[in-house]
Amino acid sequence: MRRPVRGRPLSAVLAGAGLVVAAAGCVLAAGGTGTGGAGPAGGGTGAVTAAARAAVLDPGARRQAPELAGADLDGKRLSLAGMRGDVVVLNVWGSWCGPCRAEADDLERLSRQTRAEGVRFLGINTRDRDRAAARSFVRAHGLGFPSLHDPAGELLLRFPPELLNPQAIPSTLVIDRRGRVAVAIGGAVTDDQLRPLLTRVTEEES
Repeated sequence: MRRPVRGRPLSAVLAGAGLVVAAAGCVLAAGGTGTGGAGPAGGGTGAVTAAARAAVLDPGARRQAPELAGADLDGKRLSLAGMRGDVVVLNVWGSWCGPCRAEADDLERLSRQTRAEGVRFLGINTRDRDRAAARSFVRAHGLGFPSLHDPAGELLLRFPPELLNPQAIPSTLVIDRRGRVAVAIGGAVTDDQLRPLLTRVTEEES
C-alpha cells in the first residue's frame, strides 16, 4: 500500500492535487542553504521508494511547468521548452550550498545513466552572482548537463511555492514528457532515491 500523506503544509496542498506517493516528513527546508541531505524513505512498502520530502503527483492533477528560458553559465540561450518530449530532471543548486555539493556527483551519474531513456537534466543555478563560482562548481563535479543562471531567483518564483519553495536549496523537480511537474523534492537527493521516481515517470504513456 502507498503511504498516506502526512498533515504538513506541502503535503496537505499536494494531497488536494492528487498526491499518490509521499515520504514521511514532506516539508521543504526554510534555510538559505537547504538541509543536510535527504535520508531514506519513511518505510514505504510500495513499488516506488520516495526520497525524503518527496511527492509524486497523479498525472491527472499535474500542473504545467512555467516557461523557463535564459542564459546558461556560458552565456548561451537555453530553455525548458526546447526539451519538451523528454522527461526533464530540473535541479536547483548553488555553488555556496553544502547539500548541493553532496548530491552533485549522484545527479551527474544518473544523468549519464538515463540519457538513452529520453531523460535530460537541467540545472537552475541560483544566488551565484558571479558565473565563475558556478562554473568552478560544475568543473569540480564534472557536470555534463547545462544550467540556467538565475542569480536573483526570478525563475524559481514562477513556480507555485508548494511545488518549489525558493528558499529550499537544493530542490529537484521531475517534468514529464508533456511539460507537467510530476515529482517535487525538497532537499538533497541521492541517485538511489531519485532513480525509482524517475523510472515511474519515464514508463508513463505520453
